[in-house]
Amino acid sequence: MSDISVSKTADNRSALICLVLGGMAISGSPIFVRLSEVGPLATAFWRVGIAFVALFIVSLIRRDNGPKPQTLRDGVLLALPGVMLAINLVCWHLSLHITSVANSTLLANLAPVFVTIFGWLLFRLPITRAFLAGLALAAIGIVVLKGGFAAIGGGVLHGDGIAVLSAVFYAGYILVVGRLRSRFDTLRIMVWSSAAAALTMLPLALIFEPVLAPVTAYGWAIVFGLALISHASGQVLITYALAYLPAAFSSLTLLLQPIGAAALGWVVLGEPVSLMQAIGGLIVLSGIMVARRG
Repeated sequence: MSDISVSKTADNRSALICLVLGGMAISGSPIFVRLSEVGPLATAFWRVGIAFVALFIVSLIRRDNGPKPQTLRDGVLLALPGVMLAINLVCWHLSLHITSVANSTLLANLAPVFVTIFGWLLFRLPITRAFLAGLALAAIGIVVLKGGFAAIGGGVLHGDGIAVLSAVFYAGYILVVGRLRSRFDTLRIMVWSSAAAALTMLPLALIFEPVLAPVTAYGWAIVFGLALISHASGQVLITYALAYLPAAFSSLTLLLQPIGAAALGWVVLGEPVSLMQAIGGLIVLSGIMVARRG
């Protein structure tokens, strides 16, 4: 095996580790949102706003952040993932207040389906049978994790539609970031996208939330944890991984998020993990392994 092949394999392995760690970091976001003392839109604003400040400071210290945007088109492309992420967060939180939590969480995790579809339609990215089999198996695992089809019945139709729309925009976020990574550094992408997401979220939070800022140290600790752990750390790890791994597989691996959320809910909130949830988690992991072979 050549040195180039060995180096590429090592890069892919480190990228996969970063992707899994990023997915686990993001899986803590529902816990932070649940514990936040401000509303969901205000919490989402602080998530991306604080993360932007932290990432911007790091970029100033680092100085060498790779190629800079040269045209207006470059700036728009760098901001586009942030707008998509902001819309994803808005849709997801709205759906939580309209349809059942089970429906909303399940449908919002359909992003890998749309990544695969959009990737094939827009970029003619190849889809193997093994990948589709793994995708189907992981989707079944998500259904089992959430309590089976009986648990997702009874949701309000337009609420379910908003949750699906959330998955569509997160798929767009994954695809655009994946394409940008071939031209721009991870940190530059994160700074621009976080700024765009914060600017998109701020007017929505001011209009629809009665209180924007936390009033206690505990409240600030929660939004800082959400911003620095779930967003800054999680999204940076995922963005780095997208330079080495296909977007479709990367989005599939992020189905680890519901598993991580269930585990954290058990540890932090005392919400027990049922046997069906455990089985669903194992099925999701099996689906990821099958898709990885494809």
